[in-house]
Amino acid sequence: MDEAFIRSRITELRLKKGVSEYQMSLALGQNRSYIQAISSGRALPSMKQFLNICEYFEITPLQFFDSEETNPQLVRKALDGMRTLKDEDLIMLIGFINRLQS
Repeated sequence: MDEAFIRSRITELRLKKGVSEYQMSLALGQNRSYIQAISSGRALPSMKQFLNICEYFEITPLQFFDSEETNPQLVRKALDGMRTLKDEDLIMLIGFINRLQS
């Protein structure tokens, strides 16, 4: 992983969430140009701010670095819901997923 990946991933997730750099900066409790500085390569988030960014996007750090996961917020919500299901409901859900994929 490199700095360019971190910058582009933050931008990708921000655009999917539909918020501006300004809005995200303020939501994170930073000055209004904080995310713009990251996106332009002038800054990188500290570890604490990186974790805050993950929390803002409602994803785990692992999901942040998984570039193949295009909608990590939706996947996380689906997984959270699946964790509460009974075994027979999970089996039925797997069958439904298989049907959708075919």
